[in-house]
Amino acid sequence: MAKLYFNYSTMNAGKSTLLLQAAYNYQERGMNTLLMIASFDDRAGTGRIASRIGLGADADVFSPQDDVFNHIETRSNAGKIDAVLVDEAQFLTEAQAWQLANVADQLRIPVMCYGLRTDFQGKLFPGSAALLALADNLKEVKTICWCGRKATMVARLDADGNIVEEGNQVEIGGNDKYVSLCRLHWSRRELG
Repeated sequence: MAKLYFNYSTMNAGKSTLLLQAAYNYQERGMNTLLMIASFDDRAGTGRIASRIGLGADADVFSPQDDVFNHIETRSNAGKIDAVLVDEAQFLTEAQAWQLANVADQLRIPVMCYGLRTDFQGKLFPGSAALLALADNLKEVKTICWCGRKATMVARLDADGNIVEEGNQVEIGGNDKYVSLCRLHWSRRELG
């Protein structure tokens, strides 16, 4: 039976690397994967998933208004898909998370989502909240704070390296804009 998986963590835990490794494992066995990423995450180029360690692959893009079930069904009808892998899954809408659950349940294609759990203010992303509620399998991908404790929070930085406490929930960026912290140092606003 196909399942919906959600692998979550803070920034810089290696989620994209794990996704690309999973895709490679399927492809190495002659199986077909469909990779997807949010259309506005263009850090590696639009429709491109890349990891900090240099791995990358092309991907289909999704926008908030897209019906991802229909997209996957159409792609599946054109050629067998053995697994769907979604990067930056926090940017899914609640409806899209349900659509991915339907892909697993109705199309019987495993769906593996990778994304952030919370934003820089400690609030759940809508896509992450829905996936936490719907996924058959949840896995935390661990990374560490500067103090060595498990990082569970992410802080957003301004151009001068100071912690930002207000702003839009979504602002695309990498190591230049975000740092992963344990809950203690996130609440104290201590960057180490």
